[in-house]
Amino acid sequence: MTHKARLHELFDAMAKELLSFIKESENEFPDGWVPATFIKDQLELKKSAYPQGNKIDQETGWLFATLARHLQDKNAVAFKKSGTRSFYKST
Repeated sequence: MTHKARLHELFDAMAKELLSFIKESENEFPDGWVPATFIKDQLELKKSAYPQGNKIDQETGWLFATLARHLQDKNAVAFKKSGTRSFYKST
């Protein structure tokens, strides 16, 4: 297996795990919509996206956002925004 194929396989596995967490968490919220902040906090998905020594060095939700978008593209999750908060639900 090539490095590219293995990385894509691992990315898909990460997205699948995220989807599993979202499905399991839906019961904790009355309407089934899981807040993105809850997901990021519970799974510790805030990571630094900048090289060490860069002027900007803060952890953000880029990894979660990328995985969530991947799941949206596969029609595995729905997304909604309410004010400034984002929510996800399995489809």
